[in-house]
Amino acid sequence: MEVAISGSSGLIGQALSTTLAQRGHRPIALVRRSPRAGADEVQWDPAKGELDGAALEGLDAVVNLSGASLFGDRWSTAYKRVLVESRVNSSKCLAQTLSRLRTPPPTFLTASGTTYYGSADDAVLTESSPPGSNFLARMCVAWEEATNSAREAGIRTVPLRMGMVLSPVGGGLEDIVKPFRMGMGGKMGSGRQYTPWITIDDLTEAMLFALEHGELEGPVNLTVPTPVTNADFARAIGRALGRPSLLPTPRFLLALALGKERAENLLLASLRVVPEKLTTHGFRFRHGEAEPALRSLLAPAAQPNLQRNPA
Repeated sequence: MEVAISGSSGLIGQALSTTLAQRGHRPIALVRRSPRAGADEVQWDPAKGELDGAALEGLDAVVNLSGASLFGDRWSTAYKRVLVESRVNSSKCLAQTLSRLRTPPPTFLTASGTTYYGSADDAVLTESSPPGSNFLARMCVAWEEATNSAREAGIRTVPLRMGMVLSPVGGGLEDIVKPFRMGMGGKMGSGRQYTPWITIDDLTEAMLFALEHGELEGPVNLTVPTPVTNADFARAIGRALGRPSLLPTPRFLLALALGKERAENLLLASLRVVPEKLTTHGFRFRHGEAEPALRSLLAPAAQPNLQRNPA
């Protein structure tokens, strides 16, 4: 397969590019800078809606992973606009470009999040569950709707609703485990909220599965089939590290550290999400249980298989 990837310099983009190359496929990076000589790169500017569609003609798929970091800054009104526009503009630029091609890629995967569902206490959430109403839920709805022109053009469009991605390098896992390493870890808030998660290896395998299985269409949840509460997840981290997990972080401290809205949307929302479509179609997770997954990721021998490739 020949697959164009936006956001290829990020954690997920690097991992997916590596996995594709290892399987004999050809990843093509969409970059904002001038392409390097001899590299499989295509320049674009999603903010201006600029992309040479000819470079995408006849490819097998496009994967959109663009979006500003949810932890990149405090959620001021201006930064919340950046979060939304960085996602919506890239999705709309790609979808509209693909819809105008004579021979468009038949598959368009685009990032989204399990935050689509807002917060739902202990209700089990599948791909058919309705969206929530908080900021991140509204953002995900707009993010997915930005791909409508590709879907209407007959392109198989798959929003990937990702849970928290756990990786031995990059991402947020190291920040999460730091207090545990110092013996000060524990649940966040009440700890009763469900935390959807997936390892980077399972994530890239699930994305490859979605690329290869044409029967998958519409949103797909990318999270383990056995979600756990935040308190159980904290205990799993403690056991994986051989450290205590007895010191909870109260809601007010999370609100002080991150801002109330960001803490409520990201850390305290309860999302008991299950990957109904993946499991129905036969996808098998390598890491489905929290403690074994964390032991594998946090082991000293865990080495990243990523190379920096700034876009």
